[in-house]
Amino acid sequence: MEDMPPGFRFYPTEEELVSFYLHNKLEANRGDLNDVMNRVIPVVDVYDYNPWDLPQFSVYLCHNDPEQWFFFIPRQESEARGGRPKRLTTCGYWKATGSPGYVYSFNSRPIGVKRTMVFYNGRAPNGKKTDWKMNEYKAIQGQASSANGTAPPTLRQEFSLCRIYKKSKCLRSFDRRPPPGILKIGESIPINQTFQTGEKDDSSTMIDAGDHQYSFWDVDGFWNPVD
Repeated sequence: MEDMPPGFRFYPTEEELVSFYLHNKLEANRGDLNDVMNRVIPVVDVYDYNPWDLPQFSVYLCHNDPEQWFFFIPRQESEARGGRPKRLTTCGYWKATGSPGYVYSFNSRPIGVKRTMVFYNGRAPNGKKTDWKMNEYKAIQGQASSANGTAPPTLRQEFSLCRIYKKSKCLRSFDRRPPPGILKIGESIPINQTFQTGEKDDSSTMIDAGDHQYSFWDVDGFWNPVD
């Protein structure tokens, strides 16, 4: 990421995650493609680690991403023997929430199944819910005729793909806005903000906050642009 231009992010759609990355990982027909994908999405048994330890295992495109991380999860031995996966870590456990949903291709065909999980500190049933979440994707074997079919689709189990992220209580990093109160008419600037008042004209006040400039709405309700 250090060599990438500002704003560059690995931000695939769910269809791309399933139809390209997970599909090619499962088929493993091309060694060169598999090597490239491992540089983007590494193989990690995420249940061996607490979620806050996982970002260090991300590679290349996602290594410095502060918002989300992707991993291929190999099938556990318990699953290979027909059992349920173990989702316990040293500090807590992952718990599924809601019902699984389909991932669709561009032509509205179901190609995968998505399950959302939340991480809890402690042990069930007294665990404490955290802000860490996971979307786990599994590919459908063959072609599912319709999402309305009565029989559940057969899923490929050799690998699944997961997206780990932390639920944020604030605006996403790409949607940065001034602190609350700056864009309201008639309000004074909080004294704990280190703003320097700049030039003042007849309609608005320009405020220099470090590398950013903001202005109040003018009396006609139009935004006074900053050059």
